Amino acid sequence: MELRKELHKHNYNYYVLNAPVISDQEFDRLLRELSDLESLHPELADPNSPTQRVGSDLNQEFETVLHERPMLSLSNTYNKGEVAEFYERVREGLAGEDFEISCELKFDGLSISLHYENGALVRAVTRGDGIQGDDVTANVRTIRSIPLQLAPGTGWPQVFEIRGEILMPWASFEALNRERELREEPLFANPRNAASGTLKSKQTAVVAQRKLDAYLYYLLGDEIPSDGHYENLQAARSWGFQVSQHMQKVRTLDEINAYIDYWDTERKNLPVATDGIVLKVNSLRQQRALGMTAKSPRWAIAYKFQAEQQSTILREVTFQVGRTGAVTPVANMEPVQLSGTIVRRATLHNADFMAGLNLHLGDHVLVEKGGEIIPKIVAVDEAFITPDRGPRVEFIKRCPECGTELVRFPGEAAWYCPNESGCPPQIKGRIEHFVSRRAMNIDTLGPETIDDLYARGLIHNIADLYDLSVDQLSGFNDSRIRSARKTIKAIDDSRQVPFDRVLFALGIRFVGETVAKILTQRFHDIDSLSRASLDDLLAVNTIGQAIAESVIRWFADMDNIFLLERLRSHGLQFSLSDERLAAQSDRLAGKTIVISGVFTHHSRDEYKALIEQHGGHNTGSISAKTSFILAGDNMGPAKLEKAQKLGIAIISEDEFLQMISAE
Repeated sequence: MELRKELHKHNYNYYVLNAPVISDQEFDRLLRELSDLESLHPELADPNSPTQRVGSDLNQEFETVLHERPMLSLSNTYNKGEVAEFYERVREGLAGEDFEISCELKFDGLSISLHYENGALVRAVTRGDGIQGDDVTANVRTIRSIPLQLAPGTGWPQVFEIRGEILMPWASFEALNRERELREEPLFANPRNAASGTLKSKQTAVVAQRKLDAYLYYLLGDEIPSDGHYENLQAARSWGFQVSQHMQKVRTLDEINAYIDYWDTERKNLPVATDGIVLKVNSLRQQRALGMTAKSPRWAIAYKFQAEQQSTILREVTFQVGRTGAVTPVANMEPVQLSGTIVRRATLHNADFMAGLNLHLGDHVLVEKGGEIIPKIVAVDEAFITPDRGPRVEFIKRCPECGTELVRFPGEAAWYCPNESGCPPQIKGRIEHFVSRRAMNIDTLGPETIDDLYARGLIHNIADLYDLSVDQLSGFNDSRIRSARKTIKAIDDSRQVPFDRVLFALGIRFVGETVAKILTQRFHDIDSLSRASLDDLLAVNTIGQAIAESVIRWFADMDNIFLLERLRSHGLQFSLSDERLAAQSDRLAGKTIVISGVFTHHSRDEYKALIEQHGGHNTGSISAKTSFILAGDNMGPAKLEKAQKLGIAIISEDEFLQMISAE
């Protein structure tokens, strides 16, 4: 479905590039629309749908580690009616039992998970995709509001996790942008982007200089002090953590609405950026009783403040072509200040969205920043419409880059340029995707270098990269030889990238990282995959009609077959290695496993990888569906009690290693 593709793209823009192109509210609307469609058409279900996951902020600078407990996102709402519905759902879910709600400010920064053992900070991990994130411990240690060692005797548990938001205060943000302006460097658009870029810096000194801050909002562990979420955070405050002073525990819907109304205005006086309110059922016991959906907890919701609007003048609409050929209209406007930044451009998404606005050049348009980040035209300001209104803005018929007539596929919102092999933005976009870190990891080839190589006629497709020489890359410029040699080495090293990442790098529509892994586990080499029929593909677990048809179409294109042969001749990996094949098994197929305790032979992350390698599924919480618990030393007493109550087997690490190595 095109809607899934669009949401995946926006997830990537927001969490990986830190360059979102639509507002939070628009993203939530699209996600809700997709969720409704999937409910109406269960036959089109896809485990890789955006409704089944959270977006990702993984980057190339840090080690990726698995979260001990998934970091799920919250459901968002923008009106009090849905807050009331949430309140009633909680009441019904608890069968009329009394409950309290913890009201908290929603800080606009970068989510972080801090792990403490024996009172010392041992690991700091970004949210990432909710399942795994980046280990940024060294950088987090420079943030002064995060304690490195807790004072003894204050009551903290031996092992616990505390989550929160790392952000850049307005004063630090403004000072940073003043410095960048003096150095003629690009300015950060908002504090969230500045905080995210800073936390991912390779130099800890840079992080320290930029004066990041952190507010903590959730305590987790097997031995936390209280059943009350609010009470746990007050305890954490006493241990030395910065917890917002503005939390409030309430019981009624009127009290919730009063809290929202107060902070809708007062938040503008805070030293840090906020974009809403978070409401959580206070009792952890009641939270467990309410449970989770696939994507978010039923016991919490985020209320987002309505975006600020301003009126400005539309001067021009331009059109951009993406890697897939999708054409996106962009409004160019008179500069206007909105939520602390100057706005000149706003996305118009697609032809239908643009037509619905009925735009004319010279119109006064209302612009808002959903979530105070992404500019968007929401309407024409009718108060300024005159009889001599300018010409109506129409969607183009031909590609603005290559002149090819655009096409629109049934059921899709976007118009496409079908000239895949001759349209420059598509060609360069596919090359940029191919060299990206999670694909072939040729990290010295950035967009500017690819533009230059394409302009000089040295590359026309991904296979041309393997024909490049040091002299071609350096342009016979001695000062660039060192960089050119580094790039050639990265290209040579990419020949060892495993098959699943090569398949992802090819850019087959709908074949993301997860789908690529699934396909390579079922079809062990590119030839077997290319010969697979539609039925063969649909027989693979989680592969749906859209993915299967896309794979069939890609291998039916002779240009792609020729490209594969060129890549094969350059030594790329188009089959699973013998080592990978030998390591796979189905010994844990169908089993759901919880890991708990401290281990001797392997780390927790290594055990999680072993479980997946042998067909099992990791989970962080015990339920009736848990097959067994892989237990090390010092297993949490709460987990032990629950396992005994449910009659779930407890397996030692020696027993587990014997289980997966059994012939």
